[in-house]
Amino acid sequence: MSDKIAEKLPDVTDQEWQDCHEWNKKITKEFLEQGHLSPKTLNQYESALRIFFRWTKENCENKPLYDLKPRDALRYQNFLINRNLSSSAVKFKRSAVSSLCGYIELYYIDEYPLFRNIYNKKIPNPAKSFLHEKQPLSQDEYKLLISELKKKGKLQQVAYIEFTYSSGCRRAEVRQLLKEIINYETIKDKNYYLTHAVRCKGKGREGSVRKLQYDTTALQAIKAWLEFRGNDDCPYVFATKGDNGKFQQVNETTFNKWCTQMFSKIVGRRVHPHQFREQRATDLVVGEGKDIKTAQALLGHKDSSTTEIYVIRDSSDDLDGAFD
Repeated sequence: MSDKIAEKLPDVTDQEWQDCHEWNKKITKEFLEQGHLSPKTLNQYESALRIFFRWTKENCENKPLYDLKPRDALRYQNFLINRNLSSSAVKFKRSAVSSLCGYIELYYIDEYPLFRNIYNKKIPNPAKSFLHEKQPLSQDEYKLLISELKKKGKLQQVAYIEFTYSSGCRRAEVRQLLKEIINYETIKDKNYYLTHAVRCKGKGREGSVRKLQYDTTALQAIKAWLEFRGNDDCPYVFATKGDNGKFQQVNETTFNKWCTQMFSKIVGRRVHPHQFREQRATDLVVGEGKDIKTAQALLGHKDSSTTEIYVIRDSSDDLDGAFD
């Protein structure tokens, strides 16, 4: 784990983007119009590419992409690493540029027959690093968090935590919940409920659509929140009042703010939305001894190797065997 603080890269302003090379802006716009990319991925790619071309303007004489070389790609990657970005953040920004290069190689070979992806295999990926240690909440920390939030009357936040933990879902998924789920019945011969269809992470505009599982504890927490909230026209469970005084669906960033401004202060250490997903996987596999496939099905992963990343194990248990 790195003890350095990442320097957040500022968003590219419209004026900065306007000053970038015309061809770079044109090919970026065309690349982002591809229908097989999800809206969220498109937004992330757009941000990453605008940052890259701003750097190109400032460090490579604003050259068009087809005139850049692998050494420029390496310089850009080193620039990101030196800003103390996590390895995953650097890899994503590198991937965005590499994907655009692949698009040019495929569709513009007639105009630029000598162009090659500037991120070739000889440029190593950054070493794996984490800005923060992965540490799921303990059961005591979880209970403390729920207890304190209830004392403060923060019923919406309690509902968010209980549902997120129960279902193991992501921010983008939990914000889609409709109030109608409080009227759903348990699945026959099962002790859980299923939501309506929710768009989950996946390729294309539709993504991967599935129904999330949740338990009675989560259901009761949502009922308590909605009863407190009262009647309104907003169909979503998680909502905030807009400038017009009416409830509207929350943004994903709202959950981050809850974690930073409330949850972290109660627990006494950093809490983030993904932590509840990691905690659920860890509790299932390590705490309850369930098979990794069970956690995989709940979290909605296509491969159990992805789920393993979410399971935080105590390495000291393995070390003990060396001294038996």
